[in-house]
Amino acid sequence: MIFSKDYVGYLARQTVKHLVAEKMIQTEKPELVNERVGTAMIDELSLEDRINDEVRVILEAFQEDMRKTGASYPEMFKKVKNELARKYKAVL
Repeated sequence: MIFSKDYVGYLARQTVKHLVAEKMIQTEKPELVNERVGTAMIDELSLEDRINDEVRVILEAFQEDMRKTGASYPEMFKKVKNELARKYKAVL
């Protein structure tokens, strides 16, 4: 994830503050909403990291075949990552 968790927490608080100010949401417990929005933002922002980890595991399993066929690791990484992004319906 390219953002620190502290910064994401700040973004979540600012988002909730703005939504309440614009009367788009109404809450009695803004701290709880801040926490839930922050958690959702961290989950979404860390999706690419989880996909990258899964790609590494997949390519590690096919490392020998890739070496035999002369496949480029960076090229295969991009292809597998794009496939997983499609599978998870992620926008990267």
